[in-house]
Amino acid sequence: MCGIAGIMGESTPNKEKLIREMTERIHHRGPDADGFFDDPKLSLGMRRLSIIDLSTGDQPIFNEDKSMVLVYNGEIYNYKSLREELIARGHTLKTHSDTETVIHLYEEYGSEMLLKLRGMFAFAIFDKKKNEVFIARDYFGIKPLYYLFDEWKLKAFASEIKSLLLYPGYQPEINERAVFNYLSYQYNPFRETMFRNIYKLLPGHYMRVNLSDGSIKEEKYWSYHFSERITDEEKLKGEIVAGLEDTVRAHMVSDVPVGAFLSGGIDSAVIVAMMSKIRKETGNNLKTFTIGFDEVSEQSEAKVMANFLGTEHVEINISPEEYFKEMPKIAWHFDEPVADPSAVALYFLAREARKQVKVVLSGEGSDELFGGYNIYREPFALDSTKWIPRSIFKYLVALPFNYYGKNYLRRALTKLEERYIGNAYVFKPEEIDQLWKAHTNEKFDIASLYKEVQTEPDSAKMQYIDINTWLPGDILAKADKMTMANSLELRVPFLDIEIAKLSQKIPEELKYKNGQTKYILREAMKGVLPKETAGRKKLGFPTPIKEWLKDSKMSTEITEVILDNDFIKTHFSLKYIKKLSEDHLNQKTDNARKIYLLYMLALWYNVFIKHE
Repeated sequence: MCGIAGIMGESTPNKEKLIREMTERIHHRGPDADGFFDDPKLSLGMRRLSIIDLSTGDQPIFNEDKSMVLVYNGEIYNYKSLREELIARGHTLKTHSDTETVIHLYEEYGSEMLLKLRGMFAFAIFDKKKNEVFIARDYFGIKPLYYLFDEWKLKAFASEIKSLLLYPGYQPEINERAVFNYLSYQYNPFRETMFRNIYKLLPGHYMRVNLSDGSIKEEKYWSYHFSERITDEEKLKGEIVAGLEDTVRAHMVSDVPVGAFLSGGIDSAVIVAMMSKIRKETGNNLKTFTIGFDEVSEQSEAKVMANFLGTEHVEINISPEEYFKEMPKIAWHFDEPVADPSAVALYFLAREARKQVKVVLSGEGSDELFGGYNIYREPFALDSTKWIPRSIFKYLVALPFNYYGKNYLRRALTKLEERYIGNAYVFKPEEIDQLWKAHTNEKFDIASLYKEVQTEPDSAKMQYIDINTWLPGDILAKADKMTMANSLELRVPFLDIEIAKLSQKIPEELKYKNGQTKYILREAMKGVLPKETAGRKKLGFPTPIKEWLKDSKMSTEITEVILDNDFIKTHFSLKYIKKLSEDHLNQKTDNARKIYLLYMLALWYNVFIKHE
């Protein structure tokens, strides 16, 4: 696991010095070692977090004749079988690292090698003979990759945006389109970042950079799609159990200590159960970690699972004072604001885990692939009302007062494509009209994603939207940034490509049944997990922001940070923001997520634009 960076072009001044500064900026991603490659056409750098092949796995790494050089961030779990395949085809590999396997695969198969990889990755290969750089990112976007593209040329790339901000002459300028959409999504859904001229390489994409002129060509090599469903429940349960044991076994391969995050829900419990089974084969105990707060916690639920499996369990508690004290540092590590309160909890959890292990496994991706969010059941409920004339719904919605169920009726009258933009929907369009004063109001094009799954059931469409937006934009962004901030590698077995292929075959009636989400996963795990864990509803790592912001002193401090922010003063209605805070403090409405979103935006601006 590493952080990587690269600079293109012979005209970039002090390129050799700059690549070292860019790489040092992401020291936290790899404190164990660094490595550099300098050529008149480009410079490459990396920071290494040593996980596999500790003695000979340093980078950059070359092919046999040194016509190709690679910097790489990630883990390939099937690298040993791929290594044997390459040796059989005549390649000579000097190390036992997954990194060297990647460059030889590219030498042998070109871009088609990507579909052979089972893992998480973001890497760049300089091909001297073709005079180009090949850059790729994994299927779901577990590992990040950003690039600076200006004057129709790719100038630099890196694992984190903060490295690109060092590029000579670059002045951070806010991309207001991204800010505008952040208000709805609580993260930036665009390929463009919050910084002008800095972009993300999208999940499942690769890019070729022509070093003669700096031009780029981006291609999609993989996307999630629903395939022919397996309707035999017993067969599907058997495949899920076997598949999960196989993926967890693969994800546990490491030359350093491995632990796991454990919340109170089924996702992390599945991973820990499989890990414990595998660990018992070797006689080693498993370390698990959970976090809680005085006001809300899953610690007791997590402890049930830890006791059931006999893990060495660690619990930590965080106070609101500790939480908010770290927020500016969190904003710096995020690069772009992500207004998910659980991300900060993840930061503290990673910090504690890193004291004892160097790798953790976690349950991210299960909800998106197996149908775990309660909102995915909404289409079934709405379908049950189709016999009622819509004119009755319209009449009830038009009544000039609020009542329980009115929002449900409103949603029944609204097309899915208009009512569902993903798992987070913080400020509604009518609220943004009152809040946002700037001229930019271009919405993220979610219609094109819906078009790709237009023949699928509504619940599958919702899954697809989240897999392409919420999963990389929020879930995986916080997982990567908060763990790597603490030099901890996080692995996500549910997002193994083999598990993804299996999830594509699950019919809707086996995702949602008997009032449960993830029905087939729960059924498959009944013999593995305690009964109360297998049936428990999703919580994640709940964070009591709502309760904290009812405290007058804390609410005032947070609101002052928002209202004193230069960007918010010029682009937002301060009157509207004050009312949000007052109404929450007076417990008229729950505005915690909205206030938190604006707070994160203010901190991001202060850190990256004002350099506070």
